[in-house]
Amino acid sequence: MTEAKKSLKRTLIGKVVSDKRAKTVTVLIERRVKHALYGKIVAKSSKYHAHDETNQYQTGDVIEITESRPISKTKNWVATRLVEKAAAV
Repeated sequence: MTEAKKSLKRTLIGKVVSDKRAKTVTVLIERRVKHALYGKIVAKSSKYHAHDETNQYQTGDVIEITESRPISKTKNWVATRLVEKAAAV
């Protein structure tokens, strides 16, 4: 049987906030969580450095990143696909 194996690697979707480094994009991941004590919905965010081999993603693009082996000191995610292109200004 040839069944598609589900990947154990985490995938996240976020917005590219910086593409200034070579082969690297900085991706902002935002999530909404309920505050433990007060119950209010709070927006939490975190930034990840993702490997972009061809420098194809620009600031403002919404992309999917996948967990990978450490590529550098701060990079252990890889940009896998474009979800939404940034709106042209």
